[in-house]
Amino acid sequence: MMSDKMVKISEKLKGNVARSVNPYGCRQEVINQINYVKGKGHYDGAKKALIIGGSSSYGLASRITQAFGSGADTISVAFERPVKDETMLGTAGWWNNIYFKQEAEKAGLLAKNFNGDAFTEDMKKQVIDYIKGEFGGQIDLLVYSVAAPKRSNPNNPDEVWRSQLKPIGKEVTGYNINLQENSLFEQTIEGATQEEVDATVHVMGGEDWEIWVQELKDAGVLAEGFKTILYSYIGSPVTYDFYHEGTLGKAKDAAEESSHKIQKMIDDIDGKSLISVSKAVTTKASVVIPIFPVYCIALYKVMQEKGTHETPIMHKDRLFRDMVYGNKPEFDERGRLRPDAWEQDEDTQKKTVALMKQITPENFNTDLTAYSTFRKEFMQINGFEVDGVNNDSVDYDEITKLRP
Repeated sequence: MMSDKMVKISEKLKGNVARSVNPYGCRQEVINQINYVKGKGHYDGAKKALIIGGSSSYGLASRITQAFGSGADTISVAFERPVKDETMLGTAGWWNNIYFKQEAEKAGLLAKNFNGDAFTEDMKKQVIDYIKGEFGGQIDLLVYSVAAPKRSNPNNPDEVWRSQLKPIGKEVTGYNINLQENSLFEQTIEGATQEEVDATVHVMGGEDWEIWVQELKDAGVLAEGFKTILYSYIGSPVTYDFYHEGTLGKAKDAAEESSHKIQKMIDDIDGKSLISVSKAVTTKASVVIPIFPVYCIALYKVMQEKGTHETPIMHKDRLFRDMVYGNKPEFDERGRLRPDAWEQDEDTQKKTVALMKQITPENFNTDLTAYSTFRKEFMQINGFEVDGVNNDSVDYDEITKLRP
């Protein structure tokens, strides 16, 4: 029975940052993703999986496909904001964790949520202790899917590294999208300093991934045949200034070096360290990367017409089902898995670049592009515009009793 304390909710954006959430919409989005995976049937994947950054986007999708595609027990580590009061109902990831756990437990699966900073030694110790004491003693999969704004130096906690989304060696001007105003505007981003490049590598590279694997191995909680995977992105040359050849690109290069180091760590347990190059999708992070949203609304239009457009759950389920645990792996010359091949298809890229040249502030929000898809996918991250969910209020007493 509903209480009398119904709290009104509505979409609130500040630029490209969501300032509100619909918990019931988040629940339905989690269920929708679960149903997608169930519809694909069972595959023989992980049985005990740890996802660092498992509360949203690619991390959540990775967790869902392991649990409901392979029957895995899962642990997620994520830093999400809980409910504060009736005006601040927490983050979408907070609710994703809660509702994922509900559904996993209904299916008879273990689902443990750790809410806190994955970079800290304390969090690593908590997770290891849980694996040893309550999770069967070992894991066979670690997914590292972290998009963080900052990280403290583990050797000097007073030093804080902050990641930057910037080009290197030049300033770059291009169109970006303001989701709040539904407008296209010109933006100039200055080049990063070497200090900013180094800080971004510390935060978004593979340093912490290495530490996690080393400490898990030292603790004896990695199973024979253990696999670990980190997500990278290359994309189109039109986004290289900000991504592949920018600060984030440097971080991803460093992550590949980390993968090689990790491989040496786990050779003796027949382990495998993987880098997977993902396709462009709508996330909380991707909407604030300059020029990238304009690329997305063109790319999505082309891929929709070809029938190859994917959301995070579609992309990650295919990755694990077909490539990591299946018989259809696609590796490049550097040993990276390439499920982004559909995005990188020559004809797809040619048509996307041509379409980008046609986009103007006057026509970007028309049938010429997939802006409506891009915006809807972003709102769905926060529980809004979810098909079948039309509530304009939530039962505050009910939702505040829920814990991740």
